[in-house]
Amino acid sequence: MRLGVLFHAKIVLSMYNLTPNSNPKQGTLPLYISEYLDICDPVFTFEKLLEEADLDRFLKKIPAHVTGRIRYNPVSMLKTVLFGFMSDGYISLRSLEDNCRVNMRYMYLMDYATPSYRTFGYFINEVLADSVEDLFNEINRVIFKKEHVDLNHLYIDGSKFEANANKYTWVWKKATEKSRYRLFAKITSLFEEMNKDLAWSKVKIQTNTEYNPEYLETVLKKFTELWKLDPADFVHGIGHRKTVQQRQYELLKAYTEKLHEYVEKLDICGEGRNSYSKTDHSATFMRIKRDYMGHDQLLPAYNVQFGVADEYIAVADVNQYRADMDCFVPLMELFHKTYGFYPKYPIADAGYGSYNNYIYCQQHGMEKYMKFPMYDKETKDSKYHDNPFRSVNFKIDEQGKLRCPNGQAFHFKYRKLVRGNQYGRQEEVYECDDCSGCPYAEKCKHTPNNRTIRLNEELTFMHKEVLNNLESIQGALLRMNRSIQAEGTFGIIKNDRWYKRIVRRGIKSVRLEVFLVAIGHNLYKYANKTSRLRLAA
Repeated sequence: MRLGVLFHAKIVLSMYNLTPNSNPKQGTLPLYISEYLDICDPVFTFEKLLEEADLDRFLKKIPAHVTGRIRYNPVSMLKTVLFGFMSDGYISLRSLEDNCRVNMRYMYLMDYATPSYRTFGYFINEVLADSVEDLFNEINRVIFKKEHVDLNHLYIDGSKFEANANKYTWVWKKATEKSRYRLFAKITSLFEEMNKDLAWSKVKIQTNTEYNPEYLETVLKKFTELWKLDPADFVHGIGHRKTVQQRQYELLKAYTEKLHEYVEKLDICGEGRNSYSKTDHSATFMRIKRDYMGHDQLLPAYNVQFGVADEYIAVADVNQYRADMDCFVPLMELFHKTYGFYPKYPIADAGYGSYNNYIYCQQHGMEKYMKFPMYDKETKDSKYHDNPFRSVNFKIDEQGKLRCPNGQAFHFKYRKLVRGNQYGRQEEVYECDDCSGCPYAEKCKHTPNNRTIRLNEELTFMHKEVLNNLESIQGALLRMNRSIQAEGTFGIIKNDRWYKRIVRRGIKSVRLEVFLVAIGHNLYKYANKTSRLRLAA
């Protein structure tokens, strides 16, 4: 018996290349690291899926190798980066480097190669940056084909992610415009003063209500030539008295520099934004929910939009708009560009319901399953819905005139365009003939004048259509699925996979980051579904 045990011990030691006096840490790994991994390991599922994707076309921008160290296999690098985002939700460059040294799955993908974090950074920023969206679509193509994903039902939601920027270094567009107009007044006052002093030259500086920096620079140059000024001769400090011309020159130069600053700030803001951060010019200040109690804070952020189909992110977009309402059309256009058609049923919450979006759906053959802002009050608050003093509840008599609960008729006054509506939406304004002595005046109106109401029959009809769609059995199921799939996707990304804040800066880099996170989420979902099916079998 004792001899048998000793013989068995010698066999074990020889298998692991050990001697009786050696340290176990001196043992070597098997020739193939895959022998240490389970056959159902997620890395094998991941690799098998990517074998069906055309990855080489995303790696064509890599320059040809001429001299120096042999570069790492770009396909292995790509697989390692994607697997990192699949495993961790978001993975840092340092973590990628460390995992390639100690994690068997990463060793398997990199064939024992250990790129540095700088190498991974160069690969992501230089190789993947321009093609990450196409890579996202290619991987989705493979997954959707395998899973038979229904793209006609698209569940839409958005979430604001805090930017990697200082929350106290903001620039507000309205404040900048006000400061610029105050500066215009100062410039005009200075020009009037300069014109009095230049009367001898018969040269007059033209004044206006607005100015541009180029005009001020021209005036400054001409002013210097007329007075033959040399800035090198200017005096400064205590005990020196500046000339009138020096003071005017310095004021005009300071105004020019300040106007340049205001113009630059307004250009950065653009048309669709009201603010930006000095740390990250692409980030817009938005209200972000900080906890479950509804407390919020004004922070620099990006509005990330996802369109989810069968729990997979089918389309993703990063916007600088504060409101989800403005993000719907760009997201649908991105969906159409990717798949060649529009979803039949785009389901979204009340943040997306607007006249513009309803018209857009109507024009592109999409059903209206987006709540409007007052949907909850319309469906849950009977006092609000049945309020007889709401304009939509006013009766129409046989002559086609609106009549209030007191029986007074409303006559048409005028139509006006709704500001900011790109489809030319108009509102019709009606005024009551006589509100004097009305017993319902306190409940019906808030001013001493006759009551006026604004109506849009087309929008009212759309709201009724949306109510009918959402209150049907199909609508109830779609609303339930939206809360599970769309909101659930953000819940998984933020709480389960701990991606709550943007790491990179600049809209291009942020889009790269969000698409990598979206790819990782879809791969994570696919691996989990595959694993559950294997266990069920």
